[in-house]
Amino acid sequence: MTPQRAASAAHASRAPAAGARRRPVQQRSQERYERLLDACAGLLDEAGPAGLTTKEVALRAEVPIGTLYQFFDGREGLLAALAARNLARFLDGLADRVAAAPGPIAVAAFTEHAVDEFVAMKRTVPGFGHLDFGLVDAVPAEVDDAHLLDAELDNNAAVAARLRAIGGELFAAPGYALALRVAMECADAVLKLAFRADPAGDPALVAECKRLLRSYLAAAPPAG
Repeated sequence: MTPQRAASAAHASRAPAAGARRRPVQQRSQERYERLLDACAGLLDEAGPAGLTTKEVALRAEVPIGTLYQFFDGREGLLAALAARNLARFLDGLADRVAAAPGPIAVAAFTEHAVDEFVAMKRTVPGFGHLDFGLVDAVPAEVDDAHLLDAELDNNAAVAARLRAIGGELFAAPGYALALRVAMECADAVLKLAFRADPAGDPALVAECKRLLRSYLAAAPPAG
């Protein structure tokens, strides 16, 4: 399976984001939906999760509050949908990087591309510093941050499953299901540290994250 097809398969199999009432079909509704997510991302950058309100998001998106509630069940629904959009963009970007690589790609190169895409999004995508695939900062008490992407899998497990789908034969060995889950937890912790140390991502810590993932995932792990 090509990276592009793997990405499409991963996207198609993804369950609707928790809290999303429905996906828009008509173009006008799609535009409003995207404006709401853009407004949510912008407000996260300005006020953080604690300052995020549905009223302010609707105001910034220039849509009636009732329209927001047609798509989302509230603040958690907005966050879930934005996290799902972030993941879709990350997977697309990673698939593009893999497709552009010369010749067959190995596990080491795949992990480096994944880290590079994540770091690039941290630096450029609105709201991504506060919400990548889950909330980075303090989580409001009423938000189930652990399951923004999937009702059953926690956020890192959901991302690991998508990465395995994109990797295809690279991660076909049964043991990679758990290994990628562990790798996600490690990468999550180190990259959070990198962006706490430096708003642009501490280069030394980013390099260490790549080294950690390369060495851990290089050999096919035993099938638990």
